[in-house]
Amino acid sequence: MDRRKSLKAIFIGSLTTSVIVGACKDLNKVNNAPLQTNAGNEYRMKEEIKSLEKIAKEDKFFNENELKSLHILADIIIPKDDVSGSANDAKVVEFIEFTVLDRPNYQVSLRGGLSWLDMHCLKKYSLSFSDCSKQQQLEIVDMIAYPKKAKPEMRAGVSFFNTLRDLVVTGFYTSEIGVTDLGFKGNAPNQWNGVPDDVLKQYNLSYTKRELTECIQFNNS
Repeated sequence: MDRRKSLKAIFIGSLTTSVIVGACKDLNKVNNAPLQTNAGNEYRMKEEIKSLEKIAKEDKFFNENELKSLHILADIIIPKDDVSGSANDAKVVEFIEFTVLDRPNYQVSLRGGLSWLDMHCLKKYSLSFSDCSKQQQLEIVDMIAYPKKAKPEMRAGVSFFNTLRDLVVTGFYTSEIGVTDLGFKGNAPNQWNGVPDDVLKQYNLSYTKRELTECIQFNNS
């Protein structure tokens, strides 16, 4: 199974990344709030939109070098294939930056992880991660992408990559490209032709002529 299919299987099968869990907690808070009128709902929605717009206008969190590394890592995690675009095509890094501004608890782990990545590459290749060759970048990622195989001294890198992978996968599969990649069609109208004849007979029931006429007219409309 290739990387894209593996990630898709994980995402569909669990839907339990830390980002989604955090979002659910926030939704629970919102859902548990007292709802009085539609006007109250509308007001609360406007306030949420204002809050999100404020975050979007704030200064960028990541510096230029960090952004380069994130773009590289995102496309390593979800590369472009014959089915759909890559993580960067889905603007996943922009999603991650928005997320760390909205959820500051990610800031230390991501910035610390990117710093650890550069330091490890400097020791190993005398280059920062973004300046390494593609082969060198993949070698480093392979050292931290598989927790059970990783060496103890790579623990910090493993923790960082786990967090980043969760964010990349969540960002990708909540984008238009990712939803299309999943083949999700959403709700679609269908037609109900009434209770089957054998079930009606079982309970000694039947439709009246008027019911049948109205149902046929409705189905043909």
